[in-house]
Amino acid sequence: MKININPDADPHSRIIVALDVPTTAEAIKLCDRLPQVSFWKVGLELFIADGATILRELKSRNKRIFLDLKLHDIPNTVGSACRVATKYGADFLTIHASGGKAMMRAAQTEVQGSSTQLLAISLLTSISAQELASDLKVNLDIAEYVAQMVLLAQACGLTGAVCSPHEVANLKARLSSQSDVDFCLVTPGVRPQGFASGDQSRVMTPKQAIAMGADYLVIGRPITAAVDPAAAWDQICQECS
Repeated sequence: MKININPDADPHSRIIVALDVPTTAEAIKLCDRLPQVSFWKVGLELFIADGATILRELKSRNKRIFLDLKLHDIPNTVGSACRVATKYGADFLTIHASGGKAMMRAAQTEVQGSSTQLLAISLLTSISAQELASDLKVNLDIAEYVAQMVLLAQACGLTGAVCSPHEVANLKARLSSQSDVDFCLVTPGVRPQGFASGDQSRVMTPKQAIAMGADYLVIGRPITAAVDPAAAWDQICQECS
């Protein structure tokens, strides 16, 4: 089992920059503008466009990769997809915890012994408490629902999850009481002070997220859509220090 240890205090090692662009050419351009970034997220749009090419490019630059595919299907399909995904050498790969125990166990079996660590998606950060209750008909508040999903993932052998910064402190306390294995929490929905939340419902600033205990922060548009991405990166790193 791959055991995740909390990253170094250096903010550069804790920030995953999202390559949320539609083409490999645009992704490579961003990588060229931000050579100081060591950890990149490749999401569904870019992966569908030309996943193999950008993943090979990132590996050739000795970058860490968060392959954010949010897999969710029957156990056999997800397990097979995870087996194939490990060949890319990604550090993190996401699956939905809501896929259930059988699906998560099948996925974990297929990544066992590889360099890829599975992260369970607990609840999309775009979903509000009202939507959870009224649209999804879940009779739990967000904190409790997220905790249930993450604890379920832990029971299936996963050692990491994705959650909003608002759930981190509660999860850290509950996870530490369940196991002595380090459990990694990766938080999207991170926005610098004054930056619009966009399509995210549950957000925090980078400094707040780290204070809550987040291991890694996923930040995209505040850096990649900035007039000067390098300056935006430096400012966020300073804020996290």
